[in-house]
Amino acid sequence: MESGKLYFFTATILNWQHLLATDECKQIIIDEWKRLIKLHRITLYAFVIMPNHYHIIWSVSEKYNPEDIQRDFHKWTAKQLIALLKTNRPQELSRFHVDAPDRAFQIWERNPLPVELYTEEFIWQKLEYLPTGRQAFTTTRVRRSGDWYRCLSCTFILLPGIIC
Repeated sequence: MESGKLYFFTATILNWQHLLATDECKQIIIDEWKRLIKLHRITLYAFVIMPNHYHIIWSVSEKYNPEDIQRDFHKWTAKQLIALLKTNRPQELSRFHVDAPDRAFQIWERNPLPVELYTEEFIWQKLEYLPTGRQAFTTTRVRRSGDWYRCLSCTFILLPGIIC
C-alpha cells in the first residue's frame, strides 16, 4: 500500500469466526477508526463490519506508512477484543488461542487484502460489493463529513461528501 492512495481493504477474524457479531465488538473497531481519523492518520470513506470480517474504503495520510497504521490498528483492536472476551465471554477466548512464540491469542488472520481503487468505476464496483450496495450510498445523504450511520443488522457506514 502507498500513502495517499485510495484502497478497498478487507481483514478477517481468525478462522472466520463470528467475533464481530455483537455491537460491543464492532464498537471497538469503530472507536479506533474514529481515533485515527481525529489524529489525521486516515480518511475513512465507507465500511461494513460483518460478523467475521470487515471491508473499508480508506486512505492513509501522506505522513504515515499504511502498513504501520494497519499493523497498529489490528494490534490495538486485538488487545481490546481479547480484554473484552476475558471479561465478558471467557468461554470464547480459547477459540483464539494459538501456539506462537510472540502471543497466546490471535484475533486477526494474517495477510489482509488491500486493493487500490484507481478509477471511479472501480470505486463504485467495490461500493456495490459491500452488502448494502450502491443504493445505500446514493440514497443516504450526509449532512456533514464524519456522520456515522447504523444500517441493517451488521453494517456501519461512514459517508463523507466525497463519495456521495
